Amino acid sequence: MVSQKKAIYKRVLLKLSGEALLGKQSSGVDPQVATFIAEEIKSVSDLKVQLCIVIGGGNIFRGLEASLHGMDRTSADYMGMLATVINSLALQSALEMRGIPTRVQSSIAMHQIAEPFIQRKAVRHLEKGRIVIFAGGTGNPYFTTDTAASLRAMEIKADVIMKATKVDGVYDCDPVKNKNAIMFKKISYIDVLTKNLKVMDATAISLCRDNFLPIVVFNMQKKGNIRRAICGEKIGTYVGD
Repeated sequence: MVSQKKAIYKRVLLKLSGEALLGKQSSGVDPQVATFIAEEIKSVSDLKVQLCIVIGGGNIFRGLEASLHGMDRTSADYMGMLATVINSLALQSALEMRGIPTRVQSSIAMHQIAEPFIQRKAVRHLEKGRIVIFAGGTGNPYFTTDTAASLRAMEIKADVIMKATKVDGVYDCDPVKNKNAIMFKKISYIDVLTKNLKVMDATAISLCRDNFLPIVVFNMQKKGNIRRAICGEKIGTYVGD
């Protein structure tokens, strides 16, 4: 049970990795995982929080990795952006099957399947209670979906970025490889950068620091965690000054 029933944030940007949709598969989208995420999002619908989502494409294609194996970086990054559109449509389907009104806005024009990203229209959707999924990254190569999440959060004036992960928060080293890893309850932007903790990429962290936008890093795989985080329970790691 969640001890606090009211959201402490009015507008939230949820950042999901593409790998979050993998489940036990080696690639693609696991429908059961998409269903779990959709149910977790539905669980906060009564809180009246305005929620938007940015999801990566690493479960389908990783532009940086492809470029390291000889592919042109710009082409590889555009392919990665298209992968985020596939994931966004999969998540939209899972949400709308549960009666949650959703819009996908893409930074790359593809009018048959997604709206173009328009800041004012995105805000209007949020005000009407719709979830907005931002696809296509920033629309530019050499920028990650972490940076896209920070940029979109700034544009729609989100109160917080919630970074969903497979671990409980931010650690001083990889907790999967080191059982003695220490988790931070709170950490500053500058410490994330200087310690190279890989919460989000440096551009994304710097954007958040310059615009005083906090980040909450939490484990999305634990049922009820997104609601707990939105309601202000002390889970995960708070990144901010």
